[in-house]
Amino acid sequence: MRKIREVLRLRLEHGMKAREVAAACGLGCTTVLEYGSRAKAANLTWPLPEGLSDAKLEALLFPPAVPADTDRPLPDWEHVRSELVKKGVTMTLIWQEYLREHPDGYRHSRFSELYREWEGRHTYTMVQHHRPGEKLFVDFSGMTMQLTDPGSGELQKVQIFVAATGYAQFIFARACRTQTLRDWLDCHAFAFEFYGGVFEVVVPDNLKAGVKAPCRYEPEKNPAYADLARHYGVVILPARSGKPKDKAKVENAVLQVERWVLAPLRNRVFFTLEEMQVAVDAGLKELNDKKLTDLRVSRRELFDAEERPKLSPLPDSRYLYAEWRKATVGPDYHVRFGSHAYSVPHRYCGKTVDVRITTYRVEVSLNGEILASHDRGLGHRHTSTTKEHMPESHREHAEWTPQRLLRWAGEFGPNTRELIEAMLLTYVHPEHGFRPALGIVSLSKRYGAERLERACARALRARATNYASVKSILAKGLDGLELPGTEEPPAPPHANVRGAGYYKAEAN
Repeated sequence: MRKIREVLRLRLEHGMKAREVAAACGLGCTTVLEYGSRAKAANLTWPLPEGLSDAKLEALLFPPAVPADTDRPLPDWEHVRSELVKKGVTMTLIWQEYLREHPDGYRHSRFSELYREWEGRHTYTMVQHHRPGEKLFVDFSGMTMQLTDPGSGELQKVQIFVAATGYAQFIFARACRTQTLRDWLDCHAFAFEFYGGVFEVVVPDNLKAGVKAPCRYEPEKNPAYADLARHYGVVILPARSGKPKDKAKVENAVLQVERWVLAPLRNRVFFTLEEMQVAVDAGLKELNDKKLTDLRVSRRELFDAEERPKLSPLPDSRYLYAEWRKATVGPDYHVRFGSHAYSVPHRYCGKTVDVRITTYRVEVSLNGEILASHDRGLGHRHTSTTKEHMPESHREHAEWTPQRLLRWAGEFGPNTRELIEAMLLTYVHPEHGFRPALGIVSLSKRYGAERLERACARALRARATNYASVKSILAKGLDGLELPGTEEPPAPPHANVRGAGYYKAEAN
C-alpha cells in the first residue's frame, strides 16, 4: 500500500516541503509531488473524510485504467478451461476457434494473458496438513539410471522408486529393474523397513501397477496391491489422475532425489544393482541429513523426533509377492494356468474365481472366501486333486491303484490281466490308463467274463492292447474264432525265393 495518507498529512496539515516529506517517508520527491497534485484534483483536504480507508484512498487517487479493448467479445473462460484439459487441445487451438467465431477478437498474446488473469482469480490451492505418521507418498522418478553389462557393454535402464513421508518429508529411494507389479510391491516392503514402521495411508499415483481402473472417486486397486495393504494394515488412497498436487510431497521428493542423488551419479558406471543401490543410499543419507532452511533441522531429525514414534509396528514377516489371476472352474472341477491344474470343490464348476499364486502355495477364492489351497507344483503337467473336492461318483475311481486294478482284472483270466498290464505300461503315468482299463473290464457286463478273456487273448496276439481293439473284437464276434497257431505259415512259392537249397548248392 502506498504511503499516501502520511504524505498528505505532512503536506496539508504541517505544510512541509516536498523534499522534506520525501526524506521523511523514504519516497522520491516526484512521487510526493504527484500525490499532492492527485489529491488536489480529487478535492481532498486535511483531515480526510471519515471512513476513507487506505484502499479507497488509493483507488480515488489512482483509478484503474479503462482497457482500450473492452468492446471486444470475451470467450467463456470456464469452457476454455474444460477444453484445455482434454488430450491434444492447446491454447493456440482454442484461440483459433475463438477467432473464427469473432474475427475482430483479441490477438493470441492478449487472449492468453486474459485467460491467465481469469484463472488466477478462479483457481485455489488448499493447504494440506499431514499428521506425523499419517501418510506415505510413493512414485517412480522420471529420471532413470543405467547398468552396464561387464561382458558385452550393453546398457540396461534402471528405474528409481521414491517415497516421502507427509510430515517430515523424510525420503527413501530404491533402484529396481522395472516398473512392473513385482518391483512396485517389493519397493513398498523395502520402504516400510527403511522407515521402521507402517503408515496409516499410502498415496500412490494412478500407475497401472498400483491401480487397475483409474477413477476420480473410487479407483479400483490392483488385487496384489490390495493384498499388500492387508498384510501391512495400511489404506491405499490413490491420487487423482492428472492431479500432481494431490501428491506434492513425493513430487518434490522426486525432484530432490534427481538433483542431489541421481545427477551426481550420472557419469559413474555400475555393473550390478547392488553396487548402484549403495551409491544411491550414500547420496540419500546426505540429502536427509541436510538442514531444512525453514526449520533448521534435518529431515532425519524431524522424522526421528516426531514421526517414527507414531508408526505402527511392522508385521512378523515381509510381504510375500503373489500373482493374482482370474480363472473359470472347468467341468473337471479344476482351475488351470499353464500346464498346472488344481482342484476346487465340484459344486463351483463354471464359476469364475480368483487364484492367488505365491512361490509355494496356490489359493483359490470366490468373493473373499478361500475355496481351496494347494502346494504349488513344480515342473510341467502338475495336477493337484483333493479327494473331498470330487463328486461321490468319482471318489471310488480315485482310490484305484495299478495293483488293485490288476488283481481285479486277474479275476476274469490271465489274458485280461496281461492285456491291462501291457496297456498300463504304455502310459508315462499309469494313472492315465485307469479309465480305458476300467472300460475294458466293464465290457464283461455286456459280453460276459468268458468272452472278454478270449477277446483279450486275441488282442494280445495282435498286439492291439487298447480299449477300442477289445471292444471291436467283441462287437464283431471275432473272439469265437480259433486263434491262429504259433508257427508262421511257409512262404508261398515264388521265382525270387531261393530257399535253403539255393545256399546249399552254392556251397558245393
